[in-house]
Amino acid sequence: MARRFDPERRQRIIDAAIRIVELKGMAALSHRTVAAEADVPLGSTTYHFASLDDLLLAALEQVNCEPQTAIESWGDDLAEDVPLADGLTRVLEEYASGGRGRIRLEYELYLAALRRPLLQPVAAAWLDDMVRVLSRHTADLATARALVALIDGLLLQFLLTDRPFDRDEVRGALARVLGDPGSGL
Repeated sequence: MARRFDPERRQRIIDAAIRIVELKGMAALSHRTVAAEADVPLGSTTYHFASLDDLLLAALEQVNCEPQTAIESWGDDLAEDVPLADGLTRVLEEYASGGRGRIRLEYELYLAALRRPLLQPVAAAWLDDMVRVLSRHTADLATARALVALIDGLLLQFLLTDRPFDRDEVRGALARVLGDPGSGL
């Protein structure tokens, strides 16, 4: 039997892995579940990705480059004539309005790097990119790093609770890190 030419198969496998992690979490990810979701033979997943870490790396790289995730787009949305706390609050509110599933996916992949060394450089690059983008709008790198840490904390809390996005709370927290005198500090 001749091999079927399927140039999109690798991409379908990556997309399937992303859907599984988004809908069911990292624990549900296996070569078998990905093959079923992508509608490909099990051998195709191991042919294209020898290990789950290799597949997770491809998924993390793709997710980090997608428009709704791309850090550069966040920087583009921060207008020079709007206070940074207001601009970041708007960006985060838009991000959160896309639903918890997408944010959960990104954090599942991001946090997987804690135990998977192959993923750590990609996760670290994402953090460094975010610091770089925000540092264009802050007084120094330390403030940008503090904002990134706060944003991670705010988004994780958003995921862990059923509370709606609280614009005033988020804006106040961002303003405090930025030393905004109107933040109630």
